[in-house]
Amino acid sequence: MLIILDYGSQYSHLIARRVRECGIYSEVLDGHVSLDKVLEKKPTAIILSGGPSSVYEKDAPKCDKAILELGVPVLGVCYGMQMIADFSGAIVKHYSKREYGRTEISIDDFSDLFFGIDTKTTVWMSHGDSVEALPAGYVKLAHSENTPFVSIANKEKKIYGVQFHPEVSHSTMGMQIIRNFLFEICKLQKDWDMKDFIKQEIEDIRKVVGKEKVLLGLSGGVDSMTAAVLLHEAIGDQLICMFIDQGFMRKNEAEQIVATVNNHFNIHLIHVDAKERFFKAVKGVTDPEEKRKKIGNEFVRVFETEVAKVAKDVKFLAQGTLYPDIIESATTGVSKNAVKIKTHHNVGGLPDDIEFKIVEPFKKLFKDEVRRVGLELGMPEKIVFRHPFPGPGLAIRIIGEIDPERVRVLQEADDIVMDEIKKAGLYREVWQSFAVLLPIKTVGVMGDKRTYSHTIAVRAVSSQDAMTANWTHLPYDVLENISSRIINEIPEINRVVYDITSKPPSTIEWE
Repeated sequence: MLIILDYGSQYSHLIARRVRECGIYSEVLDGHVSLDKVLEKKPTAIILSGGPSSVYEKDAPKCDKAILELGVPVLGVCYGMQMIADFSGAIVKHYSKREYGRTEISIDDFSDLFFGIDTKTTVWMSHGDSVEALPAGYVKLAHSENTPFVSIANKEKKIYGVQFHPEVSHSTMGMQIIRNFLFEICKLQKDWDMKDFIKQEIEDIRKVVGKEKVLLGLSGGVDSMTAAVLLHEAIGDQLICMFIDQGFMRKNEAEQIVATVNNHFNIHLIHVDAKERFFKAVKGVTDPEEKRKKIGNEFVRVFETEVAKVAKDVKFLAQGTLYPDIIESATTGVSKNAVKIKTHHNVGGLPDDIEFKIVEPFKKLFKDEVRRVGLELGMPEKIVFRHPFPGPGLAIRIIGEIDPERVRVLQEADDIVMDEIKKAGLYREVWQSFAVLLPIKTVGVMGDKRTYSHTIAVRAVSSQDAMTANWTHLPYDVLENISSRIINEIPEINRVVYDITSKPPSTIEWE
């Protein structure tokens, strides 16, 4: 058992995911948790997460100092390292030379935490505060050009700190550093995998649901489809799946979803055409947060209306919510120090007077972990490795107001992007690829005539878990084919641009 104390970092649960990836079971607790609660878990190691606070602030969140005296190995990440230094009497202060993003560091000690790491390596920094001097009893393990103490350690007590984020993919040797902590320092043994998760989740679902029926909002994506298969494994015919076509799906997607469920799974499916209701709900809405909330609200209202027609007294609503959704919505289960990035309709956009109890079997998992669950459950690879698609659909890929005509234009453009990505053999290499319809027109010339038409942005990213993502360097010929086809096949478009920003600082979706 490894415990992660969360101080509001967007990456706290990514740490948990990295630890589980190494075969070690881990849980995330709020950083304010009592010492007694920590002791109840009988942890064999503890990680203190990063966070947006500064340790010298009056109300800065801190763990019980006694945690450093439990005799179990501790790793402080970014804010966690600064907290360790502060507890040890060192001064932490704000530096004018703030480090953010990829930074090269130099290793001073290769004996344990940095065992097997090159003399210089690239890590992901995100801090404005730094430890000014070594705490008593600590040694320096690494430094950078602007930060003299990038990593510190009290080797006798097995307390370590890193000023960067080893858990994000931007840290080149981050996983090696995490493995070194787990196996070189903590001496842990691999004893947890996805089969354990499935077994435990099935038991938990049966315990919570009992003999009641469960309604699952099926979007057709890998998250909800895998949730449906897992729930069906747990409760059989107590599960009712409802696919609501809100009008914001990709081209021909509604028909494909119904065919997939009917052809591959013996699951009760209800197909509801609610396009008119949803278009009415978002008419005139341009703010992305309001869009998400209105769509989330309408989903539940449609569920409540439709389920009354087919089954009485359904008490549970199941969703394929993932942890990145919860983290970015800064909602239930996230540290009180977390900051909201955006509302996801299946977590932060549900109405307060919802009549269902929520079941979210994947709320502590990341996308690639859900895919591993799907493979363990025997699902076809074409479903498991389908590109992610947001719950609100194309509504949040149309910047500005939504209407049926703008949805049709985006469906056509998005279909071209996906088709060319598949033709190039890049579908499995790219985490997510799609088109965005922008609310601007630009001047062009077609057939010797002036045009003033809409702009499409193409987005393609590479990622492992959606918490961080790099823009994909698509080959120029693929980009050229995409641009040429969109402009030639869709009269309403005369310009195509390519989004080359990573996450962070951008999010994957535009809204």
